[in-house]
Formats: sequence, C-alpha cells, structure tokens
Amino acid sequence: MTSAYARLADLVAAHGAAALVRVAAVQGSAPREAGAAMAVRPDGAFHGTIGGGELEWRALAQARAALAAGRGPLRRLDMALGPDLGQCCGGRAVVTIETFDARDLEEVRMMAQAVVEGLALTARLTADGRVARTPATRATEFPSPSWRGVRGVGLRAGLDRRREEDAADAALHAPRDSSARSTPPAPLRENLLLGEGRAAIGRASFRETDGSWLESTGPRPTTLLLFGAGHVGRALVLALAPLPFRVRWIDGRTDAFPAHVPANASALHTDEPGREIADAAHGAFVLVMTHSHPLDLALTAAALGRDDLPFVGLIGSATKRARFEKRFREIGLSEARIAALACPIGLPGIRGKEPAIIAAATAAQLLQARERALQASPTGPDA
Repeated sequence: MTSAYARLADLVAAHGAAALVRVAAVQGSAPREAGAAMAVRPDGAFHGTIGGGELEWRALAQARAALAAGRGPLRRLDMALGPDLGQCCGGRAVVTIETFDARDLEEVRMMAQAVVEGLALTARLTADGRVARTPATRATEFPSPSWRGVRGVGLRAGLDRRREEDAADAALHAPRDSSARSTPPAPLRENLLLGEGRAAIGRASFRETDGSWLESTGPRPTTLLLFGAGHVGRALVLALAPLPFRVRWIDGRTDAFPAHVPANASALHTDEPGREIADAAHGAFVLVMTHSHPLDLALTAAALGRDDLPFVGLIGSATKRARFEKRFREIGLSEARIAALACPIGLPGIRGKEPAIIAAATAAQLLQARERALQASPTGPDA
C-alpha cells in the first residue's frame, strides 16, 4: 500500500514542494477516520483521499494556497460537516495542512519509512508553527485513532483523563464561524495540541512535560506470510498492493518471483520456509499456496500449531481439506484450530477459477479477517 507519506516524499523529490493534508481528528460521523491523509502537488494533483466531497475540496484549495505561499506554518481547518459544508455525515473533522520543500526531504523520507515499519510518529510544534517529527518506539504504537476510547501507554488517572475529555468536548461544541478557517500561528499551539495530542490519537498520549503527542500514520499494516509464487500468488500480491497488508512472499524455487513486486511486498527465496512460521510475529496472517502438497501440509500444520496466528489459509478444494484434516488430527492439532483453517480460500459464492478472481475473493476474505483481528485486540495485529 503506497501511503500519502510515501507519495509526499516522492513529490517533494520530484517537484521541490508538496503538501500533506491530514485528518487530525473526527467526532461523530465523518467520511474518513483520523489519520487519513493525502499528498498534494503544487499544481493541485494529489494522491490519497480524506473522504471526498466538500470537505476534501476545501482542504485541497487550502493546500494549493499554502503551496503558493511557500513553506510556512501548519494550517488547521475545523469544520462541522453539516452546518459548515452541507454534508450529510453530521460529524465534525479537524484537518491539518502542512507544506514541505527540499529542505524537508530527509524528514519526509523518515515519515514514509515509519509507515512501512508500522510506527506512529512523535510530534511537537516548533516555534515557527511547524511540526517536527521523529519515529515513535513500538511500545507507543496506536491503532486508528478516534475521539474516545483510544488506549495507549502510560494511561493517566481516570480523573485527569476525564478533565481532558471535558476540555476537548467543550472546544468541539464552541460556537464558530460557518466557514472553514485556517488558524493563525499565534494561538496555534493550544488548538493543535487539543486537536491532535488529546483528541486525535488519545488524550493519554499527550505529554504535558514537553508538549509532544503521538501522530498516527494511518492504519497499521497486517503482516501476511504468503507461501507460493505461482499464478494465484502473483495475482494476490497485486490485489493486495493498495491494501493495508505487508506481504512477506516466500518461495524456495529459483526464479519463482517476478522482476518487480509491489512496495508493500518483499520476496524471500529460502530452503527453510518453516522457519518463517516459527519466527512470525504474534498476529501475523498465513496463506499457503505452494507447488507441493507435502509442503502445503507441513506449513499449514506449523501455522495451525500456533494459536496466536488469527488467520491461516490454504488453497485447495474441500477434498484437499478433508485429507489434510485427517493428518492434522493424527499429529494432535486441536479441533478448534483445525476448524479455524480457511480452505477453500476466498469469499463463498465466487466460483471463478481464474487467478485474478481467486485473488480478488481472497483479498476480500483477508480484509474481513483483518477487521475481526482489529476488533479482538486493542492494538490490532502485530506487524
């Protein structure tokens, strides 16, 4: 998945400047979640979306104006989607707009790498009204942020948290002009820290001591161990390219992989594929589709033997599943883990056998499994 942060770095390198438009916080119903972002070129072309409609149109206009004015302080738009924009969502969104030029290329590349690694960013406002960022540690990662219920490290006492929530809610419901506006640099610090640090990514993550906050870079990608680089494997890697997965693509055959793979996939040639399952992070997904039935059996059994891998899929028919189930019982796998196996793969009701069709059905199935994993864990699958 090519993130807006990655495209931002590309645009700055290619065009000398670019803007980052980011949903800093939402309340109620909104087109996109906090953390959604888009990168904007000086000529107005853009990558990504914050939900379309009037909200996005106004944010793009502000981004173009900011780029025309040159590298400057962060701008902030706080819009009630119904009264201000005429959108039927009914919620409120805080959108920030930042401009970057060649002086920031190293920083934006660091931001892009943080997305690849599934890390949040530690951010703080500088004296000139810009945002300075460094990668956060894995201990401070956050899932997709929201106004309430975000869990983080170092949670404060309930009373302090309630005071912060009350302050944020009071700010959200304060009277405001009917049109979106950009906050001038002088009062920006208080407004930004309320919108970003306390509301957008969890009030407990806001550090009173140094004024920094954690910034989500969007949904964390789910790691998928994909065994097999045949026709379906190749089609699936392409189908997953724009989706929130980080694919570790594994095959033992020489020249099994294509010359080019998507940015969110890494190809690994190995004669010991079982080690990949043994070393897989908690929460990783596993999908087996090799050229060898004995290898399929061994890899699937190893994956089912770990109860911390929430999705294990195996390409094949119902007959193949029945044969494998018999072997799984013989080696002592639990009935619960056997039942959890996804085989045949893909959403039911899609009968096409072409690789692209199988890949599309399987990508949708993986997205469903990812949603279940995110709901089951406060931090989602490990990456």
